[in-house]
Amino acid sequence: MKKHHFIFASSFVFTLLFYNQSVGLNLAIFGLFLTVMIVYFFKNQFANKSHWWLVFTSVLSCLSFAWYGDFASFLALFLSIIMLQFRTQLVELKLIQLVPLIVVNGFASLGRPFLFSQWLPKRELKNDFAKKLIAYVMIPLVFLLLFFIVYSFGSDHFSALFTDYTLDLDIFELLLIVLIGFYISFSFWNYWVPDMSYELNEKLANDFVIAEEVNEPTFSFLDLDFERKSGEITLWLLNTMLLVFIVTYNYEQFFEVTASSSLSKATHERVNAVIFSTIMAVGVLLFYFKGGFNFDKKAINLKRLAKIWIVLNAVLIISTFVKNSEYVAFFGLTYKRLGVYAFLILAFIGLGYTFIKIIRQKTNAYIFNQMAWFFYGTILVCACINWGNVITVYNISVGKGVEPTFLCSLNFNDEARENYFLANKINAPEQYSYRQGFVHQQKKESFLSKVLYYEFIKD
Repeated sequence: MKKHHFIFASSFVFTLLFYNQSVGLNLAIFGLFLTVMIVYFFKNQFANKSHWWLVFTSVLSCLSFAWYGDFASFLALFLSIIMLQFRTQLVELKLIQLVPLIVVNGFASLGRPFLFSQWLPKRELKNDFAKKLIAYVMIPLVFLLLFFIVYSFGSDHFSALFTDYTLDLDIFELLLIVLIGFYISFSFWNYWVPDMSYELNEKLANDFVIAEEVNEPTFSFLDLDFERKSGEITLWLLNTMLLVFIVTYNYEQFFEVTASSSLSKATHERVNAVIFSTIMAVGVLLFYFKGGFNFDKKAINLKRLAKIWIVLNAVLIISTFVKNSEYVAFFGLTYKRLGVYAFLILAFIGLGYTFIKIIRQKTNAYIFNQMAWFFYGTILVCACINWGNVITVYNISVGKGVEPTFLCSLNFNDEARENYFLANKINAPEQYSYRQGFVHQQKKESFLSKVLYYEFIKD
């Protein structure tokens, strides 16, 4: 199949799935269709096991969206299939270029379809083709139309076979769906990669090339000795300040008595401080360990101080992890508290890769290249696990965070919440009625618009 065949086939399937439908099971089917197309036609381009893992995650995210139909599963489906296409067609480009390319093609695909020479094959109409068109199509249609008119005057029943019905077709909606399907298909199969991306790709490598191992000062007015000493003084001061902060931070968290009413606010402020501290910590190390400083034999003290800085930040993350666990034990789980866990784990992994970057003399891009996969994995975990039900079951088991209004605000916990309300004879709040109406409405959707989760909820 040629590129334009993929575009037209995908547009046709999209139209069949989405015309007169809302988004639901049809999007999962379309995602599976694109995945199958890539595997069937481009599997010879699969260079390593990561391609098959992306096939697995693409199918998994499609099934997740078919079941939940929420934003997290949509994002997982979107990224999984785009990444599969990206890694299949552009193996050499780094993953962190994916988001900029999506944005660029989102705008470029508004105009590029009109450049027909770039995606439609050039064909010359031969005389034989014109003859066949006239002889086999046009002439028979003309005679068919003429005799239809004659026969229609001679028989009302014959005329009724072709005229006594109305076509139930919304032309405007059909045209809109066709255009959206063509836009998505064109962007997916005929994407554009600027030359800048290939030039930038060399700078995003994980390892230095020999030419980059030469140590050059960052500022023209400071030579290398002054810059190296400046880094040592900066990290020594930062380590000292961070050590003091860790002591006071842990004292406030674990030894100082905090009123229950202000515990939530205090915890959020401390978590926010850790978030900004971790981001700035990695930024400081990326500033001092760029280019030739990774190979500077005189930077032994600078590397030691950097490793201490990483360890101290790791201690701070662990302290926050423990405090968040204490907060969960006291108040129960929420989406935000799970989000804190996710960030702290990612931050800890990021510090680990920063440590590896320093000892193995990797580029700054190495950290971002590795962390891109972990962010993608986090999205998959968010999409495939029913966190609303996890929160509900945990909170009920520990007797924390079981306010009826809060439980009704969680997603995909209908059966656990219903059983808890019935067992404890709780009068459901106003949100409960809205939720019941929403579930009932979802059950009434047509097949392609359904979200499978709601089909298995008992009335």
